[in-house]
Amino acid sequence: MSRPADVTPAALLALALDLTTDLGPTLIQGRRAATRNVDTKSSKTDMVTEMDRWCEGEVVSRLLDARPDDGILGEEGASVDGTSGVRWIIDPIDGTTNYFYDLPGYSISIAAEIDGVISAGLVIDPIRAETFTATKGGGATRNGRPLSVSKVDDLSIALVGTGFNYQPDVRRDQAETLVHLLPIVRDIRRFGGAALDLCAVACGRLDIYFERGLSAWDVAAGGLIATEAGALLTDFSGQPSWTDQAVCGPPALHAALLAHLGSGWRA
Repeated sequence: MSRPADVTPAALLALALDLTTDLGPTLIQGRRAATRNVDTKSSKTDMVTEMDRWCEGEVVSRLLDARPDDGILGEEGASVDGTSGVRWIIDPIDGTTNYFYDLPGYSISIAAEIDGVISAGLVIDPIRAETFTATKGGGATRNGRPLSVSKVDDLSIALVGTGFNYQPDVRRDQAETLVHLLPIVRDIRRFGGAALDLCAVACGRLDIYFERGLSAWDVAAGGLIATEAGALLTDFSGQPSWTDQAVCGPPALHAALLAHLGSGWRA
């Protein structure tokens, strides 16, 4: 099917940037009021605030005003079947726990698929005032400057990022993995949201990252940014993955970490 001329990764990214310029400052300004009334979702530790819902509503409304035939998939329940071949994947606040506690490590994550292929990605870090972007085949940037992954190729000196699931039994398994992994890497970091972890790989703040139990909205934008910066992104068996499991890092480290995650540990 042929697409209109404006359905290009660059055009979709430009639209997302234009529609979200005010959202980061608004999240910061509204945090105190928004966190007075908090609900939970999959477990009592999986929080959602009024600002999560407000931000998703704003993004969806603005995108559909501009492109009414597009599809939508949002973490907080937004779901629209589009007819244009474009679908937006939205996490209005990735890292809600950090947001609730007024910690850095949360972001707004927006990706655009064209015919099922992640083609544009935008991650906004309100605290650092950083905007990460990528288009498929067009590279990745932070505040307009090109990004590239770490050059570290020895797992023993690699700084490794990860995250934890909201389900207690999965957390227990993840802790067991860390017991095995900590002695053979430089150190482990757990910042908050997967989107910024993936962006940290893209700019070399983390050497490599892995996590289990992710959803499409956690990975889509940050995953594109990381891969366009030179990272590999797979599941724990080495197959391409944009949901549930993620191992993301430069090729040499990726192979090394994958070998350990695939050696029988409960990752």
